[in-house]
Amino acid sequence: MNLRNVAIIAHVDHGKTTLVDGLLKQSKTFRENEAAFSQNLIMDSNDQERERGITILAKNTAVKYGDTKINIIDTPGHADFGGEVERTLNMADGAILVIDAHEGPMPQTKFVLKKALEIGLKPIVVINKIDKPNAQIDVVINKTHDLFLDLATDVDQLEFPIYYAIAREGKAWEAIPADMNDPSDAGQAADLTCIFEAIVNHVPAPAVEEGAFQMLVTSLESDSFQGKNAIGRIKRGSIQPGKTITLIKKDGITEQARIDKVYAAQGLKKIEVFEAPAGEIVALTGIKNAGIGDTLADSDNPEALPTIEIEEPTLKMSVAANTSPFAGKEGQFITGRQILERIKKELETNVSLKMEMGNAGDYILSGRGELHLSVFIETLRREGYELEVGKPQVITKEIDGVKCEPMEELTIDVATEHVGAVTAEVGRRKGVLLSQEENSDGTTRLIFEISTRGILGLRNQLLTLSRGTAIMNSIFTKFQPAGTVIPKLRNGAIIAHESGKAVAYGLYNAQGRGTVFIGPQTQVYEGMIVGLNSREGDLEVNVTKEKKLTNTRAAGSDDALVLTPPTVFTLEQSLDFLEDDELLEVTPKNLRLRKKLLNKTARARSKK
Repeated sequence: MNLRNVAIIAHVDHGKTTLVDGLLKQSKTFRENEAAFSQNLIMDSNDQERERGITILAKNTAVKYGDTKINIIDTPGHADFGGEVERTLNMADGAILVIDAHEGPMPQTKFVLKKALEIGLKPIVVINKIDKPNAQIDVVINKTHDLFLDLATDVDQLEFPIYYAIAREGKAWEAIPADMNDPSDAGQAADLTCIFEAIVNHVPAPAVEEGAFQMLVTSLESDSFQGKNAIGRIKRGSIQPGKTITLIKKDGITEQARIDKVYAAQGLKKIEVFEAPAGEIVALTGIKNAGIGDTLADSDNPEALPTIEIEEPTLKMSVAANTSPFAGKEGQFITGRQILERIKKELETNVSLKMEMGNAGDYILSGRGELHLSVFIETLRREGYELEVGKPQVITKEIDGVKCEPMEELTIDVATEHVGAVTAEVGRRKGVLLSQEENSDGTTRLIFEISTRGILGLRNQLLTLSRGTAIMNSIFTKFQPAGTVIPKLRNGAIIAHESGKAVAYGLYNAQGRGTVFIGPQTQVYEGMIVGLNSREGDLEVNVTKEKKLTNTRAAGSDDALVLTPPTVFTLEQSLDFLEDDELLEVTPKNLRLRKKLLNKTARARSKK
């Protein structure tokens, strides 16, 4: 079989999933009357992926071009899902690196390209969104060459083809077209033919080893009918349904298993096949104990493959059953045991996620960043779980007897007029400015080195300082000796003094003291956080207090109270807001910020 395995890699929102859509449609994978033919972001099938506009889970699909089958692996573009990238790149022989024609190489571009070059993938560069009015193609190409110079592990990797694309229109060219609307411009069809040709001509066919069957489990899926699917690329040999194989666990323990069915990708579907050769990406059923990083091998010659190294988590947070006065009223799964079972199920497929038991009966989840952890919390919420979550904490480790903390390279694109305010805020958090570059569109790119500790809660602050214009990206770089303590960067909370229903009069009094997070008729309980104080220190306010009625009217003072619309936080913003003595109550219907100790007297005693 003529076969190519290629991964699509890029920074978040540079158009990689859109490019895959175009390849699927132009390879006639769908009939024109199929729903997918008129759909965008076909590969982003998860609800959160569609809502957030990002790829969270790596997925593979397959198209036919001439007599060549092309397996395409669409990988996430956000650094927090790097574990998905690290393990799935092992299934490819080449990588299409998609780069935005305006933004150029970004932190995650560097991360994914480094991983691809380290395992020897053949790169193809696609400069996407060349129709942007502020595109700076020549500058982006120069920066791309600089990036390859920094990361290449072999001199051959410095030679790579470059193509120019408008992925959302399904067009790509070998040279920059003078007129992007002229189909015949540049002497070629204005479609993705040149990308298909590049894959066939530049990506090598899978290197096939002689010998008995061997495959590394790279991904797991499950469905209610077939059970667990072990997904990976066949390293050598071939596999057929009904074959008995040996499962070699990461710790060396072996067990016999029987392959039930063998599936290969065809478009977005999996089709059953009766034999799959070396180099093919397959899903095998019947191996109920398979885990990511395990080896499946021929029983007569059970040799283990090297397991996949996944970078360590940098952030942790506690998760426990909800203990608020409203516990059990809005969720379907409310006990610690149910939450633990769901976490264990997630650990099977989410290789970057780790869990340990906490001292207070809670579960400590460790992940690659706030987004990585919050996506899982949001998934639990949508599945009907009630829980409470603590403030994200940085994971430190001891190196040569010294306590070290994770450091990150932070890139901020912001309107030039806000550069001073942004630089001052990052400086307060002990960030060091590495470079500053003005763009042609009135924005400036600032690159800092800062501890992961310093980034916590920064996004909310930047959006406020820049009037919502700052775009922030960061990527883990190294561990280094822990720096000085960062001062508390947030003002105190406005806390509900009484339980009951918030009313306009009580909220009017609260908004005079700061920013309010809830509207009238919201049910509150004592110790619930209902706003942000305009000063340091927490403030207790009775938001359920109604105005006393009297027989006399004061001119003007009894007119309708004007309430400022409440500030409503997303899940990530709520996690950013938390301090050490606070929790986030998460239910399918609500997010509520609260103090760990709800009673005012108990809080006062704890500070003594």
